[in-house]
Amino acid sequence: MEFSGKVALVTGSSSGIGAAIAKELATQGATVAIHYRGNQDGADQVAAQIREAGGTCRLFKADVSDLESAQTLVKEVEESLGVIGILVNNAGTTADTLLLSMKPEDWERVIQTNLNSVFYVTKAALRKMLRARWGRIINITSVVGIAGQAGQTNYAASKAGIIGFTKSLAKEVGSRNITVNAVAPGFVPTALTDVLTEEQRAQTIAATPVGRLGEPEEIAWAVAFLASERSGFITGHVLTVDGGLVMQ
Repeated sequence: MEFSGKVALVTGSSSGIGAAIAKELATQGATVAIHYRGNQDGADQVAAQIREAGGTCRLFKADVSDLESAQTLVKEVEESLGVIGILVNNAGTTADTLLLSMKPEDWERVIQTNLNSVFYVTKAALRKMLRARWGRIINITSVVGIAGQAGQTNYAASKAGIIGFTKSLAKEVGSRNITVNAVAPGFVPTALTDVLTEEQRAQTIAATPVGRLGEPEEIAWAVAFLASERSGFITGHVLTVDGGLVMQ
């Protein structure tokens, strides 16, 4: 029970990678705040699975792309569960198209959801982490933020921004026993990757040295390690969990 007594907030945890992370942290003893914006059915299902396995969790609805809503989310989690010791910024969206076809609102929505939310939620949770002199912040970026991808300039920019945010904040708070790291998943079957055609899926697998797509649980295991005491000397790091697709 690595995280017994710890409160973990996982944004965007009603499905996919976020759900897998929430379940893994709960399995290891954390009290998990499951966050969702619109997918309450998914959030309910994740909560039920955690509770059936003997874990502890609570659901919170918020739009983390909005400053006031993100601040309220953190306040409600702290009031209900206690100081957030583990923060996983996972909420994300896509609006894929070539740049010449991209509408300003598609750019703004992806940046606000993927990048601005990391700033809003982290800043709101950080003050009490600093007082506690312990914290683990794990930001979910993407291999697309490292290597780029045609048709995803907005998504790539948001995920690359998360990497810069991670490295800079790690330098600010390391002396307070707070680590800040990022996990960059490769291609994992989720709602965001369901738009891939069979041809694109085959091309991706062919370009991945291990010869397959990843699983959400494999991302969750990496996050759990970075949230643990065993990772206390790792900060400002970007861990690619991608089967070798992007080698830095």
